[in-house]
Amino acid sequence: MNFSFYIARRYLVSKNGKNAINIINILSFIITVVGTAALFIVLSGFSGLKDFSTEFSNYFDPDLKILPVEGKTVGIPISRKRELEKIPGVELVCAVVEEKAFLNYEEKNDIAFIKGVPDEYVKMIRTDSILYYGSWLSKSDAQVVAGYSLASRLSLVVNNYGSYMQIMVPKPGSNAINKLNINSSFSRLDAIPVGTFSVNETLDSKYIFTRLSAARKLLNMADTIASAVEIKLLPDANETQVRKAIQAVFEEPIKIKDKFQMNDALYKMLNSENLVVYLIFTLVLIIALFNVVGSIIMMILDKKKNMKTLLDLGATVSSLRQIFFIQGSLMTLSGGIIGLVIGIVFVVLQVNYDLIYIAQGIPYPFAMEYANIFISLATITILGIIASYVGSRRINDRLLSQAKL
Repeated sequence: MNFSFYIARRYLVSKNGKNAINIINILSFIITVVGTAALFIVLSGFSGLKDFSTEFSNYFDPDLKILPVEGKTVGIPISRKRELEKIPGVELVCAVVEEKAFLNYEEKNDIAFIKGVPDEYVKMIRTDSILYYGSWLSKSDAQVVAGYSLASRLSLVVNNYGSYMQIMVPKPGSNAINKLNINSSFSRLDAIPVGTFSVNETLDSKYIFTRLSAARKLLNMADTIASAVEIKLLPDANETQVRKAIQAVFEEPIKIKDKFQMNDALYKMLNSENLVVYLIFTLVLIIALFNVVGSIIMMILDKKKNMKTLLDLGATVSSLRQIFFIQGSLMTLSGGIIGLVIGIVFVVLQVNYDLIYIAQGIPYPFAMEYANIFISLATITILGIIASYVGSRRINDRLLSQAKL
């Protein structure tokens, strides 16, 4: 067994002559345990919060979305749609139309995006999961499904055939819109709200679904063009190969977005918050590990007589420094492992038994990820090594000369 490691291990597990030093060592160990556990728990909490905040994307957004680079529409004739459907890994292809529209219902007005979708759209997203009340679109063009927040602002009544929602979009042209030509300046669709959907506050306030044919008629859009083309992939599809195949189908420039890219602003915000919290807790750990440095220095001062004996036996300055470096590293590493175990146990209990709640009936989301385990252990290990190195450098010729007296 290595000489320095053997001595460091003995110093770590044995009691010292002075009770104050024992207390300092125990406090340093406890701080390391608590700091590591707290870091892992916070990282797991933010991972769960990230999954919770982006969960809507799993059942609202398509796997891939084809958008035009220039302009507002992309060509999707029947022949091109058939080519896309033949690409290996593609399960479903849906052309959709999106446009901002003015809404009027029972003398209440609002602005939202109307999204025209085909009948097979129920296979693209889980409409049964987002439907809050009422039913989804049927074969009639005069139907809409509105977001819950939007429906609340307009006081929509589902399946009220005595009141129609008026959906209006400006007609193409350069003439100014005023009270005299308002009827001729807008295309209008009268529709019955047959249901409401609920995903999150942003989407509930933004979208209103209608049939693709109705949206195209409202916008005077040809059947061969769309605002975007949404694609659902098979579970075993190779996304990279599918992207290349899609690019080959289109002659005009297009951009293809996945679920992450469709919500890049949200992901960037969540990742930034996660990074900031990690840096804050790392700073807390750095401050806490000053106790380890102090503990090592106190041990060095307490073991001056022992160092004199080791020097007489032929030990070098570097080997003496290595003893206390290893001792500090073992202290932080063992404390980090124990703290990590405590953190893992807490997260597992939270995931399975809901110990902490955000609000009544809503447990705080935690996620068990191997990356968080690695990050927590790596952080405490690196910081512990640095702290041990700084503390062990207290051994110098002046101190050793005092030890010989």
